[in-house]
Amino acid sequence: MAKKIDRVAVFGLGKVGELVAGMLVDSGFTVVGHDVAVGAVDPRFEARATDLTDPTAIRAALADVDAIISCLPYNLNIAVAEAAYDTGVHYFDLTEDVPTTNRVIELSERGAKAAFAPQCGLAPGLIGIIGASMAKTFDSVRSIELKVGALPQNPTGLLGYAFNWSAAGVINEYINDAEVVRNGNPQMVPAMTETERVVIGGVELEASLTSGGLGTMCQTYAGKLERLDYKTLRYPGHFAQMRFLFDELRLRNRRELVNEILVDAKPPVNDDIVYLHASVEGVKDGKPFRENYVRGYLPADIGGHRWRAISWTTAASAVAVVELVDSGRLPGTGFIRQEDISFADLCDTKAGQRFLHAGR
Repeated sequence: MAKKIDRVAVFGLGKVGELVAGMLVDSGFTVVGHDVAVGAVDPRFEARATDLTDPTAIRAALADVDAIISCLPYNLNIAVAEAAYDTGVHYFDLTEDVPTTNRVIELSERGAKAAFAPQCGLAPGLIGIIGASMAKTFDSVRSIELKVGALPQNPTGLLGYAFNWSAAGVINEYINDAEVVRNGNPQMVPAMTETERVVIGGVELEASLTSGGLGTMCQTYAGKLERLDYKTLRYPGHFAQMRFLFDELRLRNRRELVNEILVDAKPPVNDDIVYLHASVEGVKDGKPFRENYVRGYLPADIGGHRWRAISWTTAASAVAVVELVDSGRLPGTGFIRQEDISFADLCDTKAGQRFLHAGR
């Protein structure tokens, strides 16, 4: 019998982790937060100083909980997933890193006693849930095109960007090859290619392929449609500048230096916006049809604090998936693909209902 979720550990109490912990409390869970150093946090949950690079400390932190949400940098998640497998704890994360997810899948297929649901953030995560849910309403599907952008509302400079999300994660997405489906076949193609113009609410943007945003969707839809891809949305000219940085300045293999440069040049801002753009083409009700889901999510007041759009949209998606596993609407054991999650079910949770009442 699948373990019910009462106590949840949150690893990483940074930009998103603290809000994840607070939303879990709002949804009725008891929460214990862990970080290498603990400052002033929401008093409704316990916070412990823990070395989350130490496998022994990780296992000790999981000894008294039913589930773990990792809000750590992607390179730390494999150790957390392995500890969750060893201790029989439900595992959730926000990663976009493909090797990390492949390891989570391996663990889940080895007789896991709990649910393994990585990629519960925005992309992969919410955008795939939306696209797959739309596709299920079609008689047949020709293409699924997914796009997400977390951007400053008031951009400056040639990059037109601010690093409200992990710079290391963004660099990873820009450098690693992107998986797509073309003519029914999964393929790997260079990131920051196939750039196209996109207009949302009168705002001109550009979109380019980036890695990791599709999760397991390429494997799920291989041979079932002609085209599937995920692109990142940016203001016009952004990707040309990034290609100059990585290729002409030969910094592609110096990720730590690029990380330092970019965070210093484009620090976080509070006035951000998260754009979601999902499009499905095919036959619906016997006729050719294209359906779009387009939203622009702004910062929101939650628990007496103003939270950036990237923070609350990511946190709400992750916490909603935990609620669905706890309620039995998602399996309590084995690997959970984001494309198997119903967007309607997600919006029926306490955390997920925010997506129905926000956006423009």
